[in-house]
Amino acid sequence: MKRYILICLCLLTGNALQAQFVAKSKRAADVYFQHKDYYAAAEYYKKSLQLSSDSGGFVPPYGFDKKIKEESPKRADYEYAVYQLAHSLRLYKNFKDAEGWYAIAQEFAEPQYAQAGYWYGETLMTNQRFAEAIIAFRNFLAKDKTNDEYAAKSRMNIASCNFALYEMSYPRLYQLTRLTNAVNGKGSNYTPYLIGGKFYFTSSRPVSVAGKDEVLVNKKDEKVIKKESPYLNSVYEVTGDLLSSQVNLKRVEFDPKDKESAAPAIHPNGKLMYVTRWSKGTRNIYEVTATGDDKDKDKEKVWSTTQGLVANINVNGYNSMQPFISKDGKYLMFSSDRPGGQGKYDIWYCQIRKDGTLGLAVNMGPKINSKEDEEAPYYNSTTKRLMYSSAGKVGLGGLDFYESMGDFSTWTDPTNMGYPFNSSKDDVYFTPTDDLDNTGYISSDRQSVCCLEIFHIKRDYLNVQGKLLDCKTNKPLVGATVTLTDSTGQHKAITDAQGIYKLNITTNRKVKLLAEMPEYFAKVVNFGYETLSKSDTLFSSDLCLVPFKVDKPIVLKDIYYEFNSAELNDASKTTLDQLFTIMSDNESIEIELSAHTDNIGTAEYNLELSEKRAKSCVDYLIAKGIPASHMVSKGYGFTKPIAPNQLPDGKDNPEGRQMNRRTEFKVTKK
Repeated sequence: MKRYILICLCLLTGNALQAQFVAKSKRAADVYFQHKDYYAAAEYYKKSLQLSSDSGGFVPPYGFDKKIKEESPKRADYEYAVYQLAHSLRLYKNFKDAEGWYAIAQEFAEPQYAQAGYWYGETLMTNQRFAEAIIAFRNFLAKDKTNDEYAAKSRMNIASCNFALYEMSYPRLYQLTRLTNAVNGKGSNYTPYLIGGKFYFTSSRPVSVAGKDEVLVNKKDEKVIKKESPYLNSVYEVTGDLLSSQVNLKRVEFDPKDKESAAPAIHPNGKLMYVTRWSKGTRNIYEVTATGDDKDKDKEKVWSTTQGLVANINVNGYNSMQPFISKDGKYLMFSSDRPGGQGKYDIWYCQIRKDGTLGLAVNMGPKINSKEDEEAPYYNSTTKRLMYSSAGKVGLGGLDFYESMGDFSTWTDPTNMGYPFNSSKDDVYFTPTDDLDNTGYISSDRQSVCCLEIFHIKRDYLNVQGKLLDCKTNKPLVGATVTLTDSTGQHKAITDAQGIYKLNITTNRKVKLLAEMPEYFAKVVNFGYETLSKSDTLFSSDLCLVPFKVDKPIVLKDIYYEFNSAELNDASKTTLDQLFTIMSDNESIEIELSAHTDNIGTAEYNLELSEKRAKSCVDYLIAKGIPASHMVSKGYGFTKPIAPNQLPDGKDNPEGRQMNRRTEFKVTKK
């Protein structure tokens, strides 16, 4: 009996110790989560769930969801830990593992887990499982009756998933290469910035803090002690070929040294820098001046923060970050969550006066900003092109690059720059290496579990070239205009002395080529992705244009009718299809379509027959989509012969009669 009691006591003690271990792990996880140390939080939520070391890391072990349902006394604790683990993984940007835990959490019945279905859809979307994400968002909308912001986000994300499916099916013409040298070290590497031949970027790579401890406390006064994070954000300057395997890095030092630094922006004069700085609090933009002689190239430039905070940009208690100075030195742009914006972080700008002082900060407005985050502005003052990242518009997921054309008074609607410029994760910060933004560097975490990395990006081109001829003479048409329209806009070329045109475009999507010449019918040719994606040059076949003059009839050859009938046969329809193409390509023209007969029969009979035949041609074109208002049918009977029906000796002229039995059209209005 004593032995039995001892065994029971040991079992009870073991269970108590295990329960105590689970409770401590949960408390530690909560403290880490509140302090946004999501990696540590995930580790401790995993411990609180008692996951074995062979459970595939954070991937839910087989049958775990069944275990939650069966162990009802512990179910509430399990559900809480599962939901928080999923959150921690997502916030740490481990979307792959977070997806599995949200898949379990979305089945929880308690109201506090109602949004799990939404986050499940978001992780699927980030993991490029767009079709499944659409189903998840629809399921969430079917369950959610509140119609709150998550319902609105779900509807937008469904649109984004459809957009992403299309984009990834038809990639745009960009080449991306991840830098393989020391620039992409441990931690996040972001804010590429190239000016005056010097490359700057921000990195949160490890920095020694001499083993200092950090005490974290949550709202319940629960504490954990951890080693102070060695990952501190600093600005680095790079020398050497960025695309090579070896470069030299130098950390840019600012005073005071107890603050983290990021996102430098240097004035074109090279003497003034704006940089984001912070120390566990709000982010602010500091003005930094350069000391040293610019003429002495051997002497290193030293940056001094004596100017400190910039009054017009920073607002007490709010974040201002990611400054950018336009190349002409006229505008300072930045991202901020200060009051007066459209949503969370917005893009703002200040005019830089001639004396270097700043005007008042102005919000870029609702066309540029959304209810979500807008970050990292870039503006090309030569091309009037704005680029920035947004999480509040239809895109591929996370922060996407958008572009808009404008001059700070008006802006065009922003357009997503598509795949592969954007990915399903965060894509942010652009700096060019040329004046037209055809090559440059961006930051993206597309190939990383957690952190931004720097990529070189290059815009490719599709060459389009061909020759334009006169359809009658087969001679080159000189000075004709060839317009190519694609998803990015219109591109024009003028044919040379040989009738040759050449164009470079930046997309291989569906394109429309329009050839125009005065006193010629315009011609439109469409090319699809299947044709354009096969090579880097599209050699369009020689095109010819048909000449015309207003009110001068053009005979439509091979228009045939059954004897004594106005019904069109198949050969006639083929010819009318050619006229349909001409009218489709020349939408503004109006025509008269006429029918003529020979002189066999009475005038009344032939006039009626010709009117019926002309009308049957017009009806055919209307059925194919040509507006009825652009056509008039007219029967002339045998009143307008173009050849004699009889020979001079009075004998029948079969050839002449055949020529008179014709169908014509003439342009009455261009």
